Amino acid sequence: MLTQYPLIPLATLASVLLLIAIRNILRFKISIWQIMCGGAAFVLLTGSITPKDALMAVSPDVMLFLSGVFIIGAGLFKSGVLESLSNRIFSKAKNQDVFLLSFIFLTGLLSAVLMNDTVAIIAAPLAVTLSKKFRLPPEMLLLALAFSVTTGSVASPVGNPQNLLIATMSGIENPFFAFLYYLGLPTLLSLIFVYLCLRFLYREHFKDDFCTDEKREPSGFWFFDPSFLSLLILAGLILSSAVLSGYGIHIPLFSIAIISALPLLLFSKKRMEILREADWHTLLFFAAMFVLMQSVWNTGFFQAFFEGSGCFSFTPALTMLMGLIVSQFISNVPFVALFMPLVLSSGAGPNVLMSLAAGSTLAGNLLLFGAASNIIIVQNAEKKGICIGFLRFAKAGVLITGGQVVIYLLYILTIS
Repeated sequence: MLTQYPLIPLATLASVLLLIAIRNILRFKISIWQIMCGGAAFVLLTGSITPKDALMAVSPDVMLFLSGVFIIGAGLFKSGVLESLSNRIFSKAKNQDVFLLSFIFLTGLLSAVLMNDTVAIIAAPLAVTLSKKFRLPPEMLLLALAFSVTTGSVASPVGNPQNLLIATMSGIENPFFAFLYYLGLPTLLSLIFVYLCLRFLYREHFKDDFCTDEKREPSGFWFFDPSFLSLLILAGLILSSAVLSGYGIHIPLFSIAIISALPLLLFSKKRMEILREADWHTLLFFAAMFVLMQSVWNTGFFQAFFEGSGCFSFTPALTMLMGLIVSQFISNVPFVALFMPLVLSSGAGPNVLMSLAAGSTLAGNLLLFGAASNIIIVQNAEKKGICIGFLRFAKAGVLITGGQVVIYLLYILTIS
């Protein structure tokens, strides 16, 4: 149903984005979730979207999936399992450079398997803890997490929701091989590029004589903790879902997270504390975002824009550029959902589809609003009193994304 007053949702979206960008210089601090909820409330009150349409816009699968993963993330942090795991994994890091490179690669590669949002949820509190141990700015490590989970997710059809859409809608045979063939090597190079850029931008914080604190070996009993069991179940179900999808068997996304959270909810002695600590504010952000984006979608503005793009030849360069730019305004998942039929009807090959995956995903590295994982990380940071501003993110993001686009595009053109 088209919106009766199309300018209201468009103006509201623009205002929300502007407020998020400048919120740090306002007299009163406003959280991102509060701004987005205000935007959603405004389009509801002005009749730009009906309550029924607003309710239908909120994806129950996404909300249930995020709820389950938020509970697991809170449990891992509250139980001390994350600290124990990090001590074991990073105990051999002799200096800050080795640690930063290891952190980027670990979180990046995990996001290719566990989805970038999942890794962002789990690793955001850990990044703050590790920044203190290795005497690095928490802001820098949170940025490293944001860029690495986005970059790492490019190379996998289950790394992020938009890649999953491309893999399923295109009907590519053996999507895991296709993604790895076109995007695997440039993803590894791009993770190295993330390290080089952050190392340059925060070079004054790296000390030549740095050595880690005394290394405490974690207790051997942490793997019996319900939160660790939940993490293992989550990883196992996601991997099983990826394998079974090749045989036409699909495990609902929400059931993966809910089943994984059951050990915590049933057996943890800290279940009530964990439920209180879970990031419900980010869940409100997503619900409000669904409502606001649906009201914008109902205006038909972006649909009309894409209908006029039929004269374009869908080359890898153009497709990647459109994915990078347009995703900043309408988010990468709805962009891919709308853009895929146009690409498929043009008879574009796998190189164009992989360029669409790369461009729409790398959009998350360009600006703060480009990926849901960025919002998750920023929300976690603000809960701990750490502010990552729009311009601070963009300063690193523009540099990193520019170099990564060149890496991916040159590689895709070379092997095509």
